[in-house]
Amino acid sequence: MRQHHGIVTVAVVDKNGHPLMPTNSYRARHLKKSGRAVTYAHRPVYTIQMLDVEFDPEKNMVQEIEVTCDTGYEHIGVSVCSEKHEYLQREYDLLTDETEKHNDSRKYRRTRRNRKRHRAKMSRNRKGVIVKDGFAPSLRNKRDRHIDIITSLCFVMPITDVHVEMGEFDTQALKAIEEGKPLPQGTDYQQGEQYGYLTLRAAVFSRDNHTCQCCGRNAFSDKAMLHEHHIGFWKGDRTNRMANLLTVCEQCHTPKNHKPGGTLYGLEPKLKGLKGATFMTSVRWNMVNKLKEALPGISVHITYGAATKQSRQQLRLRKTHANDAYAMGNFHPKHRAHLEHFKKRRRNNRVLEKFYDAVYIDTRDGTEKMGSQLGCNRTKRNIPRNNPNNERKYRGEKKAKGHRSIRKQHYTLSPGDKVWCSTDKKMYIVNGMQNNGATVQLRTTKVVPLDKLQPMKKKGKTIPIAANQKLALISAKEKHTVLSVDEGTNTAVMRWFKGVNPSTLTRVSSYKTGWERIK
Repeated sequence: MRQHHGIVTVAVVDKNGHPLMPTNSYRARHLKKSGRAVTYAHRPVYTIQMLDVEFDPEKNMVQEIEVTCDTGYEHIGVSVCSEKHEYLQREYDLLTDETEKHNDSRKYRRTRRNRKRHRAKMSRNRKGVIVKDGFAPSLRNKRDRHIDIITSLCFVMPITDVHVEMGEFDTQALKAIEEGKPLPQGTDYQQGEQYGYLTLRAAVFSRDNHTCQCCGRNAFSDKAMLHEHHIGFWKGDRTNRMANLLTVCEQCHTPKNHKPGGTLYGLEPKLKGLKGATFMTSVRWNMVNKLKEALPGISVHITYGAATKQSRQQLRLRKTHANDAYAMGNFHPKHRAHLEHFKKRRRNNRVLEKFYDAVYIDTRDGTEKMGSQLGCNRTKRNIPRNNPNNERKYRGEKKAKGHRSIRKQHYTLSPGDKVWCSTDKKMYIVNGMQNNGATVQLRTTKVVPLDKLQPMKKKGKTIPIAANQKLALISAKEKHTVLSVDEGTNTAVMRWFKGVNPSTLTRVSSYKTGWERIK
């Protein structure tokens, strides 16, 4: 398969907005310079509008084009092909913390409602509002993103067929196969892991024999106070499945052990989650029906993962989401498009206040640690500060003071926006705003000699400077990330930030659409 990296696909519509056959960026520039075409849209793909062409179905002005979609819980693969060309090859990464964000909103809403003492408590049931059309917000969001991607391409390209990969998964059977147990039969589907226990907490403690899995203390012989710990808490996995819960005692379940280097940090569940399988089983038919409603003149076809795998192996393609989408259609042209990778990001940052913890020198090894890492490590307020796990006494010199950052106004530029700087004639990415909007912080790089950097130290020994380290200049406190090190010239390329006046910047593109291109 050959890939063309220099030629970019440009969608074309007639003067009435009817989609025509796509073209390339070279021909689109000539059409715009000659005055025959103008810019029509920038998303989902750059589109031009012909001013002197009108679509006529009797002249066969368009060919058959199909869009294929490899559906997924976290990743989506899309391919748009005709018989001779592949016009688009894309991968989309979806949000993974949707459930956690909704839980936070529910918590803040409950707290705010409790503060309003002047009115009666709301008795209206919110279940019908939150669980709209039978799906939770997290599932509904991922389903709608699939539909939006496909329908937006159909509005600017003459798509005739849509192929969507669907699948029905038996989560109980998948779990049994991964554990090496016999497949469930009959009543096994009704008698799950929690069968015979009143609560999930009791099932977890019984599975672990009421023993702490870190230090081995028992609830009966050692009178240990036990807690449930989410194994994947450190990476955002807060699901209440049995495989993600662990029995730990109160001496091990401390804030220190949740931080990097702690006993509970970096643990992995023995079994992977089945969110993707559950998502596809729940929304597959609803997604197909909504696609048929949104695209009345386009044929929507369903395929399955087994057929996709067989087709991909016959085409000798490596396993990627975009290649899966390419393999599942009827057209497999030799001319492949350049892969584009997009990541979903939130449209608005509603966090108005951020807390930055203080930084201290640990007197035991001389390393810098956050104030929460050198805390009293108590899990309840009835425990005194001077308990056996107290580590506040090891706080040495304070390197940075803890403070709160409060955003009090809305700015025209947001982090991630692409801007053009008129002073040095360069393109930059906005990192944030400073001084109440008087300064814009831009992302850039800087070459720094190695002898001007403060190397990291551990247990009194100097660590060689390497990539991904956060270091500061000898005469400064602010740290920057090392991108690469050139030992020949004794220099390091570091991620740097510089502040400029907003009046010298012109916004080229904004990520308010929710998708950020990362490749």
